[in-house]
This record gives sequence, structure tokens and C-alpha cells, in this order.
Amino acid sequence: MVREIWLKIVKIISNLRSRISELGRAAEPEKEVPIVKKESPKNLEEFIAIIQRTPKSVLSSKDRDRIAAVMSFEGKTVGDLMADKSRIVFVKSNEMLGPLVLDKLYKTGGTIFPVVDGREKVIGVLNTEALNALEDRKLERAEKYMNRVVSYLSEDWNLGEAVKEMKRMGAFYYLVRNQKGEIVGYLTMAMLLDYLSL
Repeated sequence: MVREIWLKIVKIISNLRSRISELGRAAEPEKEVPIVKKESPKNLEEFIAIIQRTPKSVLSSKDRDRIAAVMSFEGKTVGDLMADKSRIVFVKSNEMLGPLVLDKLYKTGGTIFPVVDGREKVIGVLNTEALNALEDRKLERAEKYMNRVVSYLSEDWNLGEAVKEMKRMGAFYYLVRNQKGEIVGYLTMAMLLDYLSL
């Protein structure tokens, strides 16, 4: 699944590069909406404004938004994209994975849940795929099914740094920490892909 998401990200960026390159070879712009001033854009904001004024016959609205997202990629931080800590559902390591707990987890719509010990320290993550191995009517503790590898990102990293770390770690789900080391949210590869594909 992680490999498929990386392939989608590469494909989106590749398609956008070719669309940007087509812009350079595009036909004369519509007379009533000048695209390029006599001067070149001085900064990223001016360049994005030019892209936004490009006629839809050259660049669709969706492509404009994608290009703007990719162009501002390095300026965005993990904190800009992450889901807030209030949206994280934590599971206690000694919690029994009975029908009520499983029902609560499935109802969140999430697939990965951080597992905490008695001191509220994250010691692993629980993936709903692992829960499929639970035998009917048999109660098991969460720690038995958790993965002890936890991946982290820093909230002040730019998205370029985050992508490098995601590629290095090869995980799907990342907890986000602030400069004090406190968990402030989470980010998934799917969230990053949504940002790029809009």
C-alpha cells in the first residue's frame, strides 16, 4: 500500500511537470485576460497568481490547484497538514480487545491507533488489519497485536523534509511531535496524497 501511494505521488508530480512545460508552449492567451506581465514574477505568490489567471482551455481548475500545491510544497509544514491530537484515538496496552472496544475503533473510520502504556507513553501502534486475526469470542490485550515500531515527524518540518523521512521509514502513519517532544497530531501518506491531488 505504501509503495502504491509513492507511485501515485510520483505520477502526480510528473504529470504536473509536463503540464507546466506545456504552459511554456501554449498558444496565445485570451486577449481579455493577460497571463504574463512584461516583467517576470518576482516571487512564488506572483507565479501562482499567473497560473490562476491561465485560461481553462490551457489549464483546468484542478490542475491549477495541483500546481499551486506542488509549488508551495516546500513552504508548507507538517503542522499545516496534520490532523490535531484531539482526533487521535489512543488504545491502552492492557486494554482487552473485546466487541465494545473493537466497535469503538471501527466506528472512528481510522485504521491505525497508537498504543500507550500506564504512563501514557506511546509504545506501539495497532493496525485494524492485525485485529482480523482475533479469534471469535476470545479476549486479547492490545499489546499482543500492536507493532512496536512507531514513526514520528516534527511539526515544524517542511513537507519536503517530511517526504524524505516517510520514504526512509516506509510507514503509512506518523505521529507528529512539537519541539518539546509532545504529540500534537498525526499525518498519514494518504493525507499527503490528498493534499497533492486535491
